[in-house]
Amino acid sequence: MADIPQLTKEEQLREALRVVTDPEIGMNVIELGLLRNVEIHDDRAHLTMIMTTPFCPYAPQLLEQCRRTAQEFLGVPVTIEMGLEMWDPSMMEDGAADDWGLF
Repeated sequence: MADIPQLTKEEQLREALRVVTDPEIGMNVIELGLLRNVEIHDDRAHLTMIMTTPFCPYAPQLLEQCRRTAQEFLGVPVTIEMGLEMWDPSMMEDGAADDWGLF
């Protein structure tokens, strides 16, 4: 029987965050490549996210939903910050842009 690779805690968290969808675009934050950094410690975690536009009207909602989802999944306090990196479609998961009709 072949060994099935186990997902790391960060990979598991990224899968859990797929439930958080950008309401304007209709794609989740992982497909869009908005989660830029994850730090997981035994007693806390910290996430850095970016938005698809600098003035995204849903930024507070998306950040809080990701923070809450991560905290529920990890079972430790989670802080989240909005990064300053500019988003572009190349940050999307492979194939996600095809579904969106960008390329």
